Amino acid sequence: MPAGSQLLLLLPVASLLLQAPLCRGACVELDPDTEAVVNEGFKLSCIFCKMRGEVPAVASVNWFFRAWDETKFSHFYSYEDKRAQVIDQRFEDRLGWNGSKNTNDLQDGSIYLLNVTFNDKGTYQCIFSRTLIYSNYDFQTTSNRTIMLNVVPKRTRGLASILSEVMMYVSIIGLQLWLVVEMIYCYRKIAAAGEEALRESAAEYLAIASESKDNCAGVQVAE
Repeated sequence: MPAGSQLLLLLPVASLLLQAPLCRGACVELDPDTEAVVNEGFKLSCIFCKMRGEVPAVASVNWFFRAWDETKFSHFYSYEDKRAQVIDQRFEDRLGWNGSKNTNDLQDGSIYLLNVTFNDKGTYQCIFSRTLIYSNYDFQTTSNRTIMLNVVPKRTRGLASILSEVMMYVSIIGLQLWLVVEMIYCYRKIAAAGEEALRESAAEYLAIASESKDNCAGVQVAE
C-alpha cells in the first residue's frame, strides 16, 4: 500500500486519540490505619470516590476530633478551594494536607499528622462535602469517615501479619515435605525400573548363552 494511503488511514485514528479524555487513576476507598506511634508521623485517611467521573464537581473536607477523655467533637481542620486551615491550637504546625492536589474536585481528603503524642489518641471524624455540577442543577452529597486512633509507644505487629507469616512458614514446610515424598517416589520408581531392566538383560543373556551352547553342541555332533 502506498505511504500516502497509509497516512490517510491513520489520520482518523489519531483524531480520535486526541479527542479522547485523559485517563485518571482509579479511586479506591480503603480502610484507614488506626494505630499511630508516638513521636512519628501518621496519615489520617479520608477518601470519598466520585462515581460519575465525567461530571464536574467541587468538594470540601472538614476534620473533627474528640480526645479519649472528652465527650464532644471539636473542629480542628478544614480544606476548601485549595486552601487549608488549622483551627485547633493543639494541632498547630503539626498538620499537612495529604489529599488531592491542584483541584477543587477532591476525592482524597487525607491529612498528615506530625509528631504524634499520646494526647492525639481519640476519635477522628472526616466530613466530605461534594457538589456535583450538572447542566441544569447542582447535587449535594456528603460522606462521613470515623477513625478510632490508638497511640502506642512503639509499632506492634497486627494479628493478620502474624497469621500470614505463620501460614507462609506452614506452606514452605508443606512444600518441602511434598518434594521429599516426590523424590522418594521417583527414586523407587527408577529403582524398580532398573531392577526390571536388569532382570530382562539377565534373561536375555541366559537365552543367548543357552542358544550358543545348543549351537556348539550341534556343531560337535555334526563333526
